[in-house]
Amino acid sequence: MFLIDTNICIAFLKGNATVVSHCHTQKITVESESGQQESLLIPAVAYELLIDILSQISQGNAVTLVPVQAELSTQQAANLLNVSRPYLIKLLESSEIPHRKVGKHRRILAQDLYEYKANIDAKRSQSLDELTALSEELDLYED
Repeated sequence: MFLIDTNICIAFLKGNATVVSHCHTQKITVESESGQQESLLIPAVAYELLIDILSQISQGNAVTLVPVQAELSTQQAANLLNVSRPYLIKLLESSEIPHRKVGKHRRILAQDLYEYKANIDAKRSQSLDELTALSEELDLYED
């Protein structure tokens, strides 16, 4: 996940040289369909994000950009976690993921959802590492 400082992006769009000079940048050249070329100076993190997006698209994967400040519906959050909506509701009701209610509807901050996902991914990776170590210790791997 890439987090891009919105103040830096706004400064780039407005041409604020003071902010631009204080962060890492990348120069790219873009060419229009008519063949006209233009060089752009963009934040390095935006360049990395662009490369990652193009890489995912070239592999046939769909790409969705969600602002971290966005509030998501339960269905949108479930889709991002690749879980069912009822399972997500259980996570919300057990306070695993912070949320708020708007009338009868629950809203989840994208940032809270990404933090939950990062924590779950880290726990999953640690469990797999422990399982691998145990399997090696018990000599369960065959060559």
